[in-house]
Amino acid sequence: MKLGFIGLGHMGSGMARNLAAAGHEVTVWNRSREKAEALTSAGALLASSPAEAAQGAEAVFTMLADDHATEDAVFGAKGLVSALHAGAIHIASSTISTEFARHLASEHAKRKQGYLSAPVFGRPEAAAAGKLLVVVAGAKELIDRVKPLFDVIGRATFIAGAEPWQANLVKVCGNLTIIAIIETLGEVFATLKKSGVEPGVLMDAINELHGSPVYKNYGAMIVRNQFEPAGFALKLGLKDVRLVLKAADECGAPLPLASLIHDQLLAALANGQGDKDWASLAQIAARNAGV
Repeated sequence: MKLGFIGLGHMGSGMARNLAAAGHEVTVWNRSREKAEALTSAGALLASSPAEAAQGAEAVFTMLADDHATEDAVFGAKGLVSALHAGAIHIASSTISTEFARHLASEHAKRKQGYLSAPVFGRPEAAAAGKLLVVVAGAKELIDRVKPLFDVIGRATFIAGAEPWQANLVKVCGNLTIIAIIETLGEVFATLKKSGVEPGVLMDAINELHGSPVYKNYGAMIVRNQFEPAGFALKLGLKDVRLVLKAADECGAPLPLASLIHDQLLAALANGQGDKDWASLAQIAARNAGV
């Protein structure tokens, strides 16, 4: 397929590289041009704007930091919406708000363009290896058309529903479960340290109990106190918790744990941890325990 790919950060670069390696014609754009140039060795073509990346494409991925960055790439000067052909599909893999996803779906529909929300679970190493978990929502015929692309970037695809925003809700709820695990590990490891017990002992037991890469990988980072370079920055984690709180407010569902974690993340941000991995949230519990 002829594809556009907009946003080549830690996640997007691996996704775009895998699509190009699979034989698709991929035209890439990134605000920092050097990140786009780095993909030419994988066969990608360079675009000078989001509109140029979308020109003639059957589908265009966006993988950007937030609503604002996505809005700029889609609707801003030389945004992709101005060049995407009728019938072509915008696939938004960014973690964006449910409200903005509904806006995107409406605006693309006015132009007879397709739109799918397809956020992903996984860290940069999973993106590079093509082992992401893709959550997609939208019209079935659009999903069927681009499902082979999801098979390239991920190891499994989950369909959340017929309305694109439903995938974004699944994504932010999923991220809440991950940061809740990080908060829990931070608290119990701080308790163990304060009591003179090696946290690695519990970590070994947890790995046997749960057998989850989330526990294993984040637990190891916390035990080692190693949070740089960030695979997923704490400031982005705070953004995602705000998104899930907003989505829950829309439907009247209380999220007391999310509210607690929001304040913990805000404390971490105030302590200069915004660009560290979000696993560094554990440092707040350690600091509170005096260890």
